[in-house]
Amino acid sequence: MNDKELLKDAMRVLKETSRTFYIPITFLQKELKTAVATAYLMMRAIDEIEDNEHAEVSNELKYAMLADVSVLLKEKTFNEEKYLEILRPVKDFMPEVTLRLADWIRLIPAGAEQIVKDATSEMADGMGKWSKSNFQVRTKEDLDEYTYYVAGLVGVMLSELWEWNAGIKTDRELAIGYGRGLQLVNILRNQQEDMEERGVSFVPEGWTRNDLFAYAEENLEKADLYMKDIHKRSILLFCRLPLALAHKTLKAMKNGQEKMTREEVERTVKEVQAD
Repeated sequence: MNDKELLKDAMRVLKETSRTFYIPITFLQKELKTAVATAYLMMRAIDEIEDNEHAEVSNELKYAMLADVSVLLKEKTFNEEKYLEILRPVKDFMPEVTLRLADWIRLIPAGAEQIVKDATSEMADGMGKWSKSNFQVRTKEDLDEYTYYVAGLVGVMLSELWEWNAGIKTDRELAIGYGRGLQLVNILRNQQEDMEERGVSFVPEGWTRNDLFAYAEENLEKADLYMKDIHKRSILLFCRLPLALAHKTLKAMKNGQEKMTREEVERTVKEVQAD
């Protein structure tokens, strides 16, 4: 498969994996679109290891695998053979997006490799540590750390890609707030399911759901400020859609709805594109 065919296939996997992120990624211009798409696929590959609930995939095994993958991503040339050996005990339980990590790395545009690989390596290391502790969030500091590893550092990586490709400089703390705010909306939406199905709570001890709403709003305010430094339309559209959906989902949940309706999502997409 040549690079053109591989990119087309990568976009297929991206669309199948998450339509929510596929749509805004298509707003980006070619080189940046490829960089962000491959970054998302790489991070989703890591996330699928952390999120695997098969009985044979223990938290200790997740920790060991993610730690090894983190180290592997720091090497100048990614060793696919070593990677597949790391995955060997769980290969039958992993999706295509995880098994094909080497393909996604191959597609990263020249000049962006270090940015994307370093961020994915840091995520793998952090997720491994949280897997080992069974994702037990007890304090606000725990919540800060967890949401940084799974989302805040994505905001930082995106900012580095904006600077690499378009010379756009943004504030690091606001970039973290952007990623963290989106993640908090997911945590609120999945709060009951996480507890019932995984026995996991991302709510600090003593916090109410209202405290979690306030924490989400605080970070979404940072996300709104983050947007003010971005003046390139394609990048602005990319950032604006997930943020608009997060704001509206949070409002819906505060009003007692479980999530936005499909019609509301489609209307939001059209509103963002028309703005």
